[in-house]
Amino acid sequence: MKIGFQGVRGAFSDAAIRLYYGSEEHRGELPDSGYESVGYSDFIKMLQDVNEGVLDEAFFPVENTTTGIIARTYDYFQYYNVYAVGEVVEPIVQNLIVIPGTKLEEIREVYSHPEALSQCSNFFRNNPDIKTVSYEDTALAVEYVKSCGDKSRAAIASALAAELNDMEILRPHVQNSDSNMTRFLVITNKPDYPDNADKVSVYFVTRHTPSALYNVLGVFASREIDVLRLESRPIVTKRFEYCHYVDFRGNLKDPIVEEAMRQLRDECLEVIVLGNYKSAPLAL
Repeated sequence: MKIGFQGVRGAFSDAAIRLYYGSEEHRGELPDSGYESVGYSDFIKMLQDVNEGVLDEAFFPVENTTTGIIARTYDYFQYYNVYAVGEVVEPIVQNLIVIPGTKLEEIREVYSHPEALSQCSNFFRNNPDIKTVSYEDTALAVEYVKSCGDKSRAAIASALAAELNDMEILRPHVQNSDSNMTRFLVITNKPDYPDNADKVSVYFVTRHTPSALYNVLGVFASREIDVLRLESRPIVTKRFEYCHYVDFRGNLKDPIVEEAMRQLRDECLEVIVLGNYKSAPLAL
């Protein structure tokens, strides 16, 4: 089984694969030989490979508890034949990673992805003599610091990145917020939804009529279907026109949900089911 993720080994998306298939619910779903994980620097290439069957699955980041929807990834669902069949929530724990034996007072520069550095602003405010240096990827930053062999340089990344590179975590949990988590969807090129699915993700475009969005929400409200999230995004091929993404509780085999989907299609210009999957428990 071949699984794609964004980044290199030790990235948070790599850790998400391990968390998902290491959970009690999904343990045993992989073949006896395990799986081959493939890192990508380009989301589009990864989606193309899922679409064409080069990858069996990919782990796709779609939402963060502190920054909200990851719009650049969600928008790709419009253009590729991919479906969500699973979900995992990965805690984003940032660690100060150093060459073994390094002391805090020796560090002059810390390398990491700009987003990771911003998530640790309190640490740098308390250590003003340390300079932040942007790097393309958190796990790659650890590899770079290791290759330099210079104790004045450190990285911020996951504990997995430290372990895989035989580096030391000098300070764990240096991020500002302990509630920072990223939600990943497990995507394939087949709409193969599990029987225990309880969450549906849908893309839709409303008609250009008064109360169009109100009428769509009424489809769910009238059936007491719990809407978990609603997002609006520009349609890139049209000027100042918008699509919507909605997540709601339910299973597509449920007669009430089937009826809701039929009415939703009547109310909208376009409806695409992005996936029906078992919702993930919040990781602790």
